Amino acid sequence: MPSHYGQFCPVAKAMELLDERWTLLVVRELMMGSQHFNALRRGVPRMSPALLSKRLQTLVRAGVVERWEDGNRVTYRLSESGKELEPIVEALGRWGTRWIPELGDDDLDPHLLLWDIHRNVDTEAVPDGRTVVGFDFPDVRRATRHWWIVITGDGVDVCDNDPGFPVRVTVEATLRTLTLIWRGDLDWASALRSGELVLHGEPQARRALPRWLKLSSLASTPRPGPRPVAAVPAVRPGSARAAAAGE
Repeated sequence: MPSHYGQFCPVAKAMELLDERWTLLVVRELMMGSQHFNALRRGVPRMSPALLSKRLQTLVRAGVVERWEDGNRVTYRLSESGKELEPIVEALGRWGTRWIPELGDDDLDPHLLLWDIHRNVDTEAVPDGRTVVGFDFPDVRRATRHWWIVITGDGVDVCDNDPGFPVRVTVEATLRTLTLIWRGDLDWASALRSGELVLHGEPQARRALPRWLKLSSLASTPRPGPRPVAAVPAVRPGSARAAAAGE
């Protein structure tokens, strides 16, 4: 059930719509350019199709999303009010990058990571023709260990089944390592030097790969320095605190 705060505060009224689970992530996917149901699903792979459909219906009724039909093809786009959420979602992303850097194992998802990477490929930096980049996550279960990004003049596709084309370069790393690189928490050079990431393939392609695969738009967000540790006052022998502690 949608939240109802019983307040006239505009923040409370906005949150009655936006704080339902997955809602802002659906808005995020629309911001990233996904316009069709299946593309939206790939950006929220752990969200059920039924719930995605329900959230889209709610956003359409609220006037945040526009729904267009062209024959059997349905397109979703942010409305004028939906576009006003873009700087808010971006600010949340920057805040999360700065202040909530910890990632649990359950936060790591190869489906979402490769989907994000594929839509940030710099196609102008990639050679003409077909270029295939492979990904091997040795720490991931076999069914989702191998991935491929296929780059052509017609666009960029991500595959979880071998597309059958020659692979120019393969990235071998743990899922966490590549996620940290994508987020900007770890740079390519450091990961290569430490052996956390290994590139296989043509030397020229190995050198060029970091230019082909652009990082998250939030990767450049400045991180805060180490958090200061609160000083604990020294306990002087003979003081009341020392007596209470039995010293």
